[in-house]
Amino acid sequence: MKEEKKIDPTVRPPIVVVMGHIDHGKTTLLDFIRKTKVAEKEAGGITQHIGAYEIEHEGKRITFIDTPGHEAFSKMRSRGAKIADLAILVIAAEEGIKAQTLEAIKTIKKAGIPFIVAINKIDKENANPDRVKNDLAANEVYVESMGGKTSSVNISAKKGEGISELLEMIILVSEMENLKGDSNYPASGVVIESHLDPKRGISATLIIQNGTLRKKMFISAGGAIAPVKIFENFLGQPLQEAQFSSPIKIVGFDKLPEVGANFRAYESRQEAETLRRSDLLKEVRPPQNTACPIAGVYKEIGENKITIPIIIKADASGSLEALQKEVMKLAGGNVGLNIIRLNVGNINEDDIKLVASCKDAIIIGFSVKASSSIMQMAERLGVTLVIFDIIYKINEWLETEIKKRLPLETNEELLGTAELIRVFNRETNKQVIGGKVLTGKIINGKYIKIIRRGATLAKGKIIELQRNKMKVSEVEEGREFGALVDIKNELTKGDLIEIYNVAAGKN
Repeated sequence: MKEEKKIDPTVRPPIVVVMGHIDHGKTTLLDFIRKTKVAEKEAGGITQHIGAYEIEHEGKRITFIDTPGHEAFSKMRSRGAKIADLAILVIAAEEGIKAQTLEAIKTIKKAGIPFIVAINKIDKENANPDRVKNDLAANEVYVESMGGKTSSVNISAKKGEGISELLEMIILVSEMENLKGDSNYPASGVVIESHLDPKRGISATLIIQNGTLRKKMFISAGGAIAPVKIFENFLGQPLQEAQFSSPIKIVGFDKLPEVGANFRAYESRQEAETLRRSDLLKEVRPPQNTACPIAGVYKEIGENKITIPIIIKADASGSLEALQKEVMKLAGGNVGLNIIRLNVGNINEDDIKLVASCKDAIIIGFSVKASSSIMQMAERLGVTLVIFDIIYKINEWLETEIKKRLPLETNEELLGTAELIRVFNRETNKQVIGGKVLTGKIINGKYIKIIRRGATLAKGKIIELQRNKMKVSEVEEGREFGALVDIKNELTKGDLIEIYNVAAGKN
């Protein structure tokens, strides 16, 4: 009889997600804790990737997940909260509750995890921690100093004030949660980020939630498999083994693991392949366009309305997700945006070729590269290619670019209506018609619409106008006329003619 594996749960270090509004000091807080300068390396001084870091305080380990505060990264923050055991809600003492603060509160409550409020920037002259606490109470978050159950700590992430108290509070809350893990099991957890490194290949950042990972094992994550060979901690240092609550990086996946996917470690590739087959059956892949027919991907969707084909390339899966959300905010009304490719990696020749036949195509890169030959190819084929390293700059640029592509709006002034009485002769695009003015007047050189059963059948222009077989500039109400119009549609007696004066305006 096979002996069952002994279950030996031990205390597990807490996984802590740090959340809050953009620029309220989340990354600065972690910088002080880790004694690093990550914030200064971020483009624009804002966090644009999810990151995980491990520290030790008074002999006890804590894993932190740093999430971007920008509105575009809401899905990243939601995943961070689902992975974590508890949350730190960072609020700037001089600014108080903002849009992403409220979203973070909602996300934390939905995840059902305890949280600690860190009131940051108390060193600032206009800091007002009491106002922050009152605003929290107005949003049904009651801190202990106001009779509630949620812990709060006043801190200055920049100067380090209150940081020790915050770490002690994290340990206390995690002990109350009674977190357990079992090192006897193969590691399992969640993919929090994945990206394509041109030099090293496909890598992923993982959080181990239970069990142990060792070199020479194999990882299966959402249909992607990697041997545990290049195995590093969050500092990029090589590892032989890691256990629950640790953030790690694995290099060498055979495809890009989906962010948010669960992973599991196996002793052999054969075991990992078995799970891969199961995952592939569940996998739903979005269709990839291989061509760009004018009638498909790019088309005018009505007067003064267009659809623009877009390719988005980014350095990491989480960034792609945020970019897609941000870009699609600009769609709607008279603008259609068709994202025909959404990939991790540098911009390449295949990207250019995919949209070379598309009118007004745009390729947007985020924290990726395009060689000089790729840039020249895009310019030669008329493809707009831009690369950014700050996410909110993308929509600022794209909004302006869309306006350039939209035709000018037109202001139409109705001058009169007429009834079509007869069609005398018809050429390919021109017709000689006879009619009678019902209201207002008909004027030579003006635009017309042909209305049939209440719907616009055709649009055109009056090329020549006659009255009693003599050329005239206009014909008034109640009188009959003859006209040469540039309409190719077949017209019928009884059609209504609307006469317009059209002036170009601003869109």
